[in-house]
Amino acid sequence: MLNVIIADDEIQIRKGLRMKIEWEEEGFQIVEESSNGQETLDLLKKLDVDVVITDVRMPIMDGIEFVKQCHHEHSNVKVIVLSGYSDFDYVRSSLVEGVKDYLLKPVAPDELVEALKRIKLDIEEERKRKIETDQMKRLVHNQLEEMRGQFLLHLVKEEWPELTVTIERLQQLQLEDLANENVHVQFVTVEVRGTDRDPNKVKELWLPFRMLCKEIAKEHGGTYSFYDASYANMIHFIHRVDSNQLDTKSTLIKKVQRHVKEFLNLETVIGIGKIITGLTEFKNGYISALLSWSQSQLSSQSQVIEGTINKDVFEFSADVEKKLINTIENENHEAFKSNIYSILGGMNNQSIMSFSIIANRVLFLLGSLARKYDIDTIEVNNMIWSCQQSIWELNSQNRVIEQLINLAQSIIEKVHEDRSSTNGVAIVENVRRYLDQHYASEISLTTLADQFHINSAYLSEIFKNHIGQNFSDYLISLRMNHAQALLKDKQLKIIDVAHLVGFSNSGYFSTVFKKQIGQTPVEFRNSTDS
Repeated sequence: MLNVIIADDEIQIRKGLRMKIEWEEEGFQIVEESSNGQETLDLLKKLDVDVVITDVRMPIMDGIEFVKQCHHEHSNVKVIVLSGYSDFDYVRSSLVEGVKDYLLKPVAPDELVEALKRIKLDIEEERKRKIETDQMKRLVHNQLEEMRGQFLLHLVKEEWPELTVTIERLQQLQLEDLANENVHVQFVTVEVRGTDRDPNKVKELWLPFRMLCKEIAKEHGGTYSFYDASYANMIHFIHRVDSNQLDTKSTLIKKVQRHVKEFLNLETVIGIGKIITGLTEFKNGYISALLSWSQSQLSSQSQVIEGTINKDVFEFSADVEKKLINTIENENHEAFKSNIYSILGGMNNQSIMSFSIIANRVLFLLGSLARKYDIDTIEVNNMIWSCQQSIWELNSQNRVIEQLINLAQSIIEKVHEDRSSTNGVAIVENVRRYLDQHYASEISLTTLADQFHINSAYLSEIFKNHIGQNFSDYLISLRMNHAQALLKDKQLKIIDVAHLVGFSNSGYFSTVFKKQIGQTPVEFRNSTDS
């Protein structure tokens, strides 16, 4: 039902308009009457109104002046102007912006009905377009949030590009708060638990829990949430620390517990990691939150556990990480074993917590390589999870080392199998999957070949044979497909879209887009409105 105000200084005219048609049958209801333009404007501030029917000649503020102000302050309101014979041609020819229709007094019922039908149709079309636009904005916004979450997860679990590239990507994803190589942050792990009486409740409320965490993160500057599929029923926060570190009394922690309990009736188990400094320490910070959480009791009661990790924990350098990756990708199992015993075997010289941090770093590294080479088998996933359980037990160091070595052997066997395939299909699929995930990063055929330890000329040949496009054409097509989706959200500038799909220069992005799509980004964006 659409709401109507009738504005006329003559009460008899207003009564007559009420009686001319069956308003409700036409889908309208008269919610108020007024005697001048100013009074109508005051009512519009208080009421939800769709249509105003106003006379031209009124005291204090006439109909023409009302229409001008109404269009400026309430552009969504449709206005029908009524005028006598002597004014009608003048009023209609004045083309006042915001007037939807003009009717001659005395108003004929059928003309009023036709005018209202036209307005109703326009409002319905506008609402339909708004719903579609809002849906598109939500879709693009969700896509942007998903890209942010995926990149944050990438930072804490995968191989890194160069630090400068990482900082640039954070800026492109509007994560400027974190785009500082010496940023101070804390990670927080939040698990939701139900009761034994209702084991399916957590699963049913998983999506509302994720959305609630996103909203809480938005309310706290420099705080972002992300999801790691390796850990069921958990959301992770990364929080930029300006002065005070997070603890059990922090507003963020209390709000998460209170809101999850109040709105979802679930309990929360929260692990607070230690403050770390620098992007390169993100993996250690994330692991410290997980280890804090791992010390929780198995009960369904809400708990908050603060990390108590000493400085000696953080002894896993980028060089060590790269050395381990090379042993796997060079298929050298003995070198991997030697390095693992060197890193983790000397347990007399490190704390249990330090061992757990480093073991987790190695496990994350192996998990990243398993995903890189598409070793997503039940057996490998079980091995990863079993090793994670052993790390959390904090007293199974020898078993952890053995499990890491066995997991590495499984990955080496798959790498060898892929490289030994006669037609290179497995290698191409691994490369294609990598491109699909990292299309926005700075990628070249040479860097890809280095990533997968194969000759670049050979990679170029087998990629084109199996995909039907050369590497650069495939990457451009991938980027353009994502660009078209992002351009539908006008809240993103063209330069934002360019950055999000891997172009540092908006001019070059526009040139490539025009060549591929046949329109400039601006033309494409405008064409989606029609």
